[in-house]
Formats: sequence, structure tokens, C-alpha cells
Amino acid sequence: MDKKKHTKKVTKAKKDKKESVIAVEGTSADSSPVSGHDFPVVGIGASAGGLAAFESFLSGMPSGMNSGMAFVLVQHLAPDHKSILTELIRRYTSMQVFEVEDGMEVKPNCCYIIPPNRDMALLNGKLQLLEPTNPRGHRLPIDFFFRSLAQDQFDRAIGIILSGTGSDGTLGLRAIKGEGGIVMVQTPESAEYDGMPRSAIGTGLVDYELEPAEMVAQLISYADHAFGEFYRFKLTSTHKVESVLRQIFILLRGQTGHDFSLYKPSTVNRRVERRMAVHQIKTISSYVRYLQQTPMEVEALFRDLLIGVTNFFRDREVFSFFEKKVIPNLFSNKAAGSIIRVWCPGCSTGEEAYSIAILLQEHLDSLKQNLKVQVFATDIDNRAIATARAGIYPASIAADVTPERLARFFVSDPERSTYHIHKNIRDMLIFSEQDVIKDPPFSKIDLISCRNLLIYMGSELQKKLIPLFHYALNPSGFLFLGTSESVGEFSDLFLTIERKCKLYQRKEDVHGVQRMSFGRFLPPMLANRVALTKDQEKGAVPRKIPLRDLTEQTLLQHVVPASALVNKHGDILYLHGRVGEYLELVPGEAGVNNILKMAREGLQRDLMLALHKTVTGQEVVYCPGLIVKTNGEMSAVNLTVRPVAIDTLAIPESSLYLVTLEKGTVLDSKSAKQNIVLQTGEGASLSASDTDALVAALRQELRSKEEYLQTTVEELETSNEELKSSNEEMQSVNEELQSTNEEMETSKEELQSVNEELATVNAELQSKVVDLSLANNDMNNLLAGTGIGTIFVDHQLNIMRFTPSATKIINLIKTDVGRPVNHIVSNLNKYDSLSVDVQEVLDTLVPKEIDVQTTEDKWYTMRILPYRTLENTIEGAVITFVNVTEMKEAQRLLAEANDQLRLAVVVRDSHDAITMQDLEGHIMAWNPAAQLLFGWSETEALSMNIRDLVPESLCEEYLEVVRKIVNGNTIEPYFTERITKDGRNVRVRLTCTALINKAGMTYAISTTERLEK
Repeated sequence: MDKKKHTKKVTKAKKDKKESVIAVEGTSADSSPVSGHDFPVVGIGASAGGLAAFESFLSGMPSGMNSGMAFVLVQHLAPDHKSILTELIRRYTSMQVFEVEDGMEVKPNCCYIIPPNRDMALLNGKLQLLEPTNPRGHRLPIDFFFRSLAQDQFDRAIGIILSGTGSDGTLGLRAIKGEGGIVMVQTPESAEYDGMPRSAIGTGLVDYELEPAEMVAQLISYADHAFGEFYRFKLTSTHKVESVLRQIFILLRGQTGHDFSLYKPSTVNRRVERRMAVHQIKTISSYVRYLQQTPMEVEALFRDLLIGVTNFFRDREVFSFFEKKVIPNLFSNKAAGSIIRVWCPGCSTGEEAYSIAILLQEHLDSLKQNLKVQVFATDIDNRAIATARAGIYPASIAADVTPERLARFFVSDPERSTYHIHKNIRDMLIFSEQDVIKDPPFSKIDLISCRNLLIYMGSELQKKLIPLFHYALNPSGFLFLGTSESVGEFSDLFLTIERKCKLYQRKEDVHGVQRMSFGRFLPPMLANRVALTKDQEKGAVPRKIPLRDLTEQTLLQHVVPASALVNKHGDILYLHGRVGEYLELVPGEAGVNNILKMAREGLQRDLMLALHKTVTGQEVVYCPGLIVKTNGEMSAVNLTVRPVAIDTLAIPESSLYLVTLEKGTVLDSKSAKQNIVLQTGEGASLSASDTDALVAALRQELRSKEEYLQTTVEELETSNEELKSSNEEMQSVNEELQSTNEEMETSKEELQSVNEELATVNAELQSKVVDLSLANNDMNNLLAGTGIGTIFVDHQLNIMRFTPSATKIINLIKTDVGRPVNHIVSNLNKYDSLSVDVQEVLDTLVPKEIDVQTTEDKWYTMRILPYRTLENTIEGAVITFVNVTEMKEAQRLLAEANDQLRLAVVVRDSHDAITMQDLEGHIMAWNPAAQLLFGWSETEALSMNIRDLVPESLCEEYLEVVRKIVNGNTIEPYFTERITKDGRNVRVRLTCTALINKAGMTYAISTTERLEK
């Protein structure tokens, strides 16, 4: 235990030692080289189709380049075949490639391959190999390695998921993200098998979604920014860093509504650093500007700050203590019909809440009482809550949940490689989105499980939450914290039950330490009602108007001009404001609305030119004073087209553009006249000066049309080039089709040959059918002739066939074939576990033999064996019944004889003289000790009467004793005399016992005589 504590302390010290440093403008980089194991380790996991993905990934690495990273490849390999993956990988890379041996140290610019039939972990920079504990088909080597990679390398861990089926690696990447590492995933479209990539993407934790060939460049760029020359900076202005962080908190609060200013600075800094490295931003001020311009990045940073490493039954020792000590206390002293309420704040994706619910259900089943359990699970991450509500988890949770619990509390979906939480457990939980800092807490709670939430919060915030938990708990309720958390200075509010597992019990707040402003936890409407209740005499208090929302909505409705969000082709994605004055629907089929086709007269040409300039130059284009014809009238409009900054990972469009249409200023008469002439062509009434202006305007329009014509020509040339390329591709496809046609002709000839072979095979099969029919007849006669009852069942315990002898034991008829064996009534006495025993044999493949008795008192030896085919595959089970009634009877008689023999041995070897006489005194038994005492041999004694041994003076006394024994009286041992063969009288202690038959009658008397010393 001491060693474990020391290891935990060292691990915690390593985490605390990783001080996060953020760069600001004007600071210089620390150029000290990275040494030892201070380099990134890249774990790459793949399954089916992984070899092609490995090749593409490694081929993208420049030859001879010093990447400064180590690569560890983990693939699902056949456990009983030697892997040649190492030799294949060496063809694709100039790095040194090793098949891992136990204890091998990881070095940069090297590639390491997992060997077959091994699990692999990273500890202190060395790869350790372990024997797999799970059976084949249930092993998750990628998850196993990724978890150890995260625990050993922290923010230097990088996880990559490539092609594969199933969900292996999904839980491991969550651990990597929790420690500050990054995750890359192959795009599902480029993967040969997209099961693993899609499962990883479904977590919402993926940083880069790329094709394998593109991953290396992004990986090297990330490593340069995260661990290269920009990795360590000396802070020259701590105040400036704090100021910039406050700006980040403001942006987060403005968009998400959640305040992170009271979180631990180290936690926030690490997450900000990681996001800066992902986007390769050098300074925090630049990152703030990026946040302001990219709302999607604010959301991404918010998700990163919420990453919680969680899994089912995390910390097994803690959950074992919880199951044995805490849960029984929750149910003790609970009346029938009571409700046990549990609250799990910060539940993330719900694994821990479901784990607690499973333990509660198990204990509830063992009690068999009418009690109800409610588990409230809350979190501020709406995506995590959605995952928890669905209750669908990857198949890799089998590493954390026992097979018994998987079978009982989960429903497997093999096609999707997932497990679905069972309905009876799901109904126990209520998931809701809640900010524990500002939203109202639950009340009357019996247990609060808040593990590893407080470690991310500053001391000030912890001081607010601990009293809140005290308020929410019932008297003597329990508070369950993480191993690195405690109640701190509030020891007078909580009693420590188990210090190691951080279990606390609520105490009464006798000193008034709990200072809570309950108004801050009330919803707005409820808070207003409470205020009205308290201030009824003073009059109603007006509700505070959300001025900011009101102002923004008014501006959007009345000030912001009409706008349209379009892509580079002009397809409209979103419209704002009233745009009908400038756009109109075109006749024909209504498909995707295109703004260039919908533009009214006078707007289309300039709009097309402006959009083209913006797309090619990524610059804002402004066109003022355009004359647009609307319903027969001319109106001025100012056109603006600008590019929109978006997160390409979040939005499928590669680029978007905002078209703004704003009413122009009123034109003067001269300008109006020129524009009308330009539109109508009527210029007879213009003066000489107006004519010059008109010529200048015409020249400007001519230049615009030349630009438009040039643009059209360029587009036409591009289209021609694309058509030429398409034509070449079509020619290539045509050649391929011709080649395919030739191959089809060849295949036709091959099929004809195969058809001839099939005819020959068919003839052979017919002969085999005849032989099989004969063998089947022989087998049926053999089984019927043996007299052994035999039943054949399949994997589903359905009866396939049976022999006539089996009908005497189990009531079978011909129509029972195909029915489950447990549906048939048997004649077996006190035996009803046939289906259970058959299933056990099918599961273990170990034969079973049981002696059973029928209602007719006949005994059979029932043997259950696996049904093996000639190919040594198991197709069901065979149940045989062998009649052993005669053997059972012989065993009974032998047991009785053995009992009598044991009694005879006792009589023979006794040191006391033991005799047996009938009621008339004739001696019937005489042991060796009697011969030694009295002198007569056994042969002589069996011809004598007991009176020959009794002195004449004592005969009447002995006869009286015999009469009493015959009448059922008990005679206590007494001293008397007996005559020996040589005529001596000896004094003996006599014990007499009546021998009674099955009818209860005395038929003889047994005596035991011991010589008086």
C-alpha cells in the first residue's frame, strides 16, 4: 500500500510540475534542447485494412527527416501466426523499425510494432509486453496501449486511429485528450473499413480528420509549435497574460454562458496551449483575435475545457469499497416505498452514473424490497449529456465491465460494435444539462458522487460548492469525492468516513458555517415570485428587462441591411432581412436557389463580378450606387461581398461569402439622368457637359463588361480544360471497359469449364448421398438396438433427433423434433435442470455425468457430451441414458453387507466377551474374547445354553433379568458370576441388550461381560 501511495504522489507531482506557459508578444523562446524522453510518442491503432493505411501514412514522411517523434503501431494480429508486419513496414519508411520486445526503450525517429498475442503498455518510456487476459475476439490492444500512453506521456501523447472495424481505440483517445494530448483520425471515406474512425469521430474529441497521407505534415507542424522552438517562453508580463486570459473568459461566457474564470489557471492554460498548437498560433493575443473572428473555435475551446477522463467502474478499489460499505448504508433503515436519491454532478458521458446505478440495482435485487432509486446525472456539456441519454457505448467497454454485468445490464449490437444500456437501468437515471456553479442544486439527496470535478476548480469556487453539497444532502447523507479532492476547511460540515476513498458523511451545520445565497439558485421566474412574496406590502417589483437581447434584436430587424450567405458558386445558404426588392425567383424547376440567377435587372452583372473577385482574391469588394429595376422603378443599392471565416472541420463548405445589399443614397438629377440614359439608351436631351459625363460612364461600363467578358472567358477555358480532362478519363474508362469485356469473355470460357467440373462433382455427390443414406440406416438400427436412450440437441437446445428408448425417460413424440428440450415433460424424479446442464456443457465443452431416477424407481446414468463433427466443430450436444437400476440395487445390497461386516469386525475384535442368545437361552454367537474368558471354543459354545455358565444360586436372578428385557424394560449393568470351562467361578460386569426385529419384537438378547479387576 505504501508503494502505491508513493507512486500516486510521484504521478501527481509530475502533473503539477507541468506548468503551462503561454507566449505573449515581445517574449523570446527558450532554445534549450529537448533531452531524455522529452519527445512526443505517437500511438497508431488500426485493424482491418490497416496495412494500406500504414503504408500511406509512412509514405507521407519525407525521407531522412528527423521528426523528433517515436511511432508505435498497434494492430489486431492473429495470435497463432507469426507476423510479417515489421518486414512490410520497413519497405515504406527510412526509420528504424522494431518488433517490440519486453522492456524495449522508446527512442525518437524509430517505429515500434506490437508482436502477435500480446498486450502492450508504456511505462517510464519503456514498452512492456503482457499476456492477454481477455479471450480472442474480446481483446482491445489499442485502448490498452492508448491509456498507458496517456498516463505515461501526458500532453506529449498523440493518438491516431486508422482503418478498422469495431470501436477499439475510442476509450483510449478519451484518455489521451484528458491528459492534454491530441487525436487524429482517418477520414471514413478514405478508410477501407470505417468502423473505428466513425466510432472515434462520434466522441466529438477528434482534433484532425485527415487522410493518412496528409497526417504526417500536420503532425510535424503541430509538434514544431507544441514542442519545438515555441514550446517554452519566458513570461515578461504576467499581468498581460492574466489580462488576455480574462478576455478569453469573457468570450467563453458570452457565447456559452459559462464562466471559467474561477477554474484553476493551470487547467485553463494547458487547454489554451493545446488549441494554439492545433491551429499553430504563436501568441495568446493572436489566439484571442482568432477566437473573436471564429465562433466555432470558442465552442471548440469550451469542449476542450470540459474533457473528462471517465469510464465504467473507474478505480476498481474505490468502487469495491463503495459497493461493500456505502451502498448497504444507503438502503439501511429505509421504509418500504422509500426513494433513494443520488446526484452525480459533472457526469460527462454518463459512465460513472450508470456504474453507480448498476451497483444500486444489484443491491436492490438482493434485498427484494419495495424501494425506488433515482439517479440525477448533470453536466454543462450538452453533447456529453446527449451521449449519456442515448446510453450507447463502444464495445471496448468490455475491458471495464465484467461479462456477467455486460450480459445482465447491456444489450449487444454486433453490427455496430456497441453496447446499449438496459432499459431497467436507463429508467433509474435522469440526465439534465446543469451548471453546478450557478444553477439550483437538487435537494434531499442521499448520496452525491462528485469525483474528479473539484480538481479543475480554484479554491474560491470549491469553497462555494462544498456548502452547496452540504445543503443538498439529507441528514447523514454521503459525499463521494475523487482521490485527489477533499472537503478542505469544511471539516465541521462533513465527517470523514474513509480518508483514502474520500467518503464523507454530512453533519449538522451547528456553527452556521454554511452561508448560501439561495436566491442565486432560483430560476428567474421563481426568484421573482419569492421576491414578490417577501415584499408583498411594498408592492410588486418589475421584472428586469434583458436590455442586451432587446437591443440586438432591434438592430437586426431595423438596422442591419438585407444579406445572403452564399458559397463560391452563388448558392444561397441563408437569407437575412427583406431581399425581395433585389432578388426574384426564376422560372423553371425550383432546386437550389442561386443568387446570381435570382438577381434583378441592373444587379446581376456587378454581383457576378464582385463575387468572382472575392472568391479569387479573398478580399472585400464594395460596389456603391448600383441601379436596380424593381417593379418598373429604379432604385439605388450599395453592394458588398466579403469572405466569411469559418471552421472547416465544423462546416462542410470549404468557403462562404456574405452578400450585403444596402439601400444607396438619393442620386442627384445629373447622375440620375446619366443612369437612366445608361439603362434606357435615350440621350437626345443631354447637354455637351452631360454628354462628356455620359461618355465617361459608358467607358466605365465598357471596362466593366470587358472584365466580365474576361472572367467569362477564363471560366470557359477552365471548363474546357475540365472537359478535356473528363474526355481523357472517359477514354481511359472506355479502355478499361474493353479490357473488362475481354476478361468477361475469358471468364465465360472458364465458367463453361467449371460447369463441366460441377457436373462431375454432382455425380460424386449423388453417390455420397446413397452411402450416407445407408450409413444413416445403420446408425438408426445401432442406436435402437443398444437400448440406450439418446437425444441430440443443437446450440439452441432444440431437439434434432432421438432414439425410441429415450421416450421411456422423457415424453417424446415425433412432432417434438425442433422444439426446445426444456419444453418437454420428463419422467425424471427431483431433476429439473436438464437445459441448464446442457448449456453448461456447450459453454465449457466439458462432459457431464449425472445419476437420475425416474418416477418408476428406475435409475439411469445420464451423460451429456458435446456433439463434434468430423471437422471437430461443435454442433450441439448428445444426451444419453444408460439403465443402471440393477447396478444401483447391487450397490445397495453391498452397502448393507458392508454395514453388517463392520459390526462383525467390532464384535470379533472387542476385548469384552460378547454373546448372543435366543429367548430360551441357546447361545447363537460367541466372540474370541468370550473364548479367552470362559475357555469354551466357539463351536463348543454354540451347542450350549446360557444356563451352563450361570451358577445354580444365580439362575433365578438371571431368569428375572431375561423376563424384564423381553417385556421392554432396560436393565442397568450389574456384577454377577459365571462358570468357566475349568469349573472356576469368575466375577464379571454384565450388560444385557434386547435385539428387536423390524416388527418391533424382541427375538434375542446380546450380553457383554467384562472380568472384574
